[in-house]
Amino acid sequence: MSGSPAYLLAVLLQGVPATVLSTLGGIVLCLVLSFAAGLGMLAPWRWVRAIARIYVEVWRGTSEVVQLFWIFFALPLLVGFELLPLWAGILVLGLNHGAYGGEIVRGAIRSVPREQHECAVALSFTPAQRMRLVVLPQAVVEMIPPFNNLFIQLLKASSLLSLIFVHDITYQGRDVLEPNFSGQTALIYLLMLALYLILSVLITLVMRFWERRAAAGVGRAPQPKEKALTRVEGGVV
Repeated sequence: MSGSPAYLLAVLLQGVPATVLSTLGGIVLCLVLSFAAGLGMLAPWRWVRAIARIYVEVWRGTSEVVQLFWIFFALPLLVGFELLPLWAGILVLGLNHGAYGGEIVRGAIRSVPREQHECAVALSFTPAQRMRLVVLPQAVVEMIPPFNNLFIQLLKASSLLSLIFVHDITYQGRDVLEPNFSGQTALIYLLMLALYLILSVLITLVMRFWERRAAAGVGRAPQPKEKALTRVEGGVV
């Protein structure tokens, strides 16, 4: 076996599909749970707020590794049904990061000026219409930057799935390549870092695109680069 950089990269690339699938699956589940938890914590019913808060505190306040082991190793002993490693990983990624996302949604909705709510009431909108037509479009613009960070964190957390035998980038590097090419450990992990960085940049590019689209949808023009630079240099930011 050749230990050339090209060979090492080719082996690591075999783990990219599992990393991408687990990240995309985790993001989808994270978004669903984020909005459910965020809206739940703002619901007028106390029992709904309690359920949403318990979910957020439990999944945000416990170790993601322990959550992963519990879902994959312990839960089958209780229910007699074992999830496939990739599905167990997606479930944990979504549940864990959805708890953080719930706070993002809640905070963004509460940041919408009260005057906007009052205008919607004056137009005789129902509570559902106020949320859907007035509040959420403006709140989504505020949500996207923190969701960008959260999705990158989720991507990096997907490396934990190698602990339950998902053949992702980390598994390919740590369990396939390193035992056979121990003298090239630094190069192996450098290539792994580069692959995760590329995927993180792709997430950022997609999220910035949606941020511009969302801002345009509520009539907000993107801030000119020259103005932003001036504000930073002047100590405003």
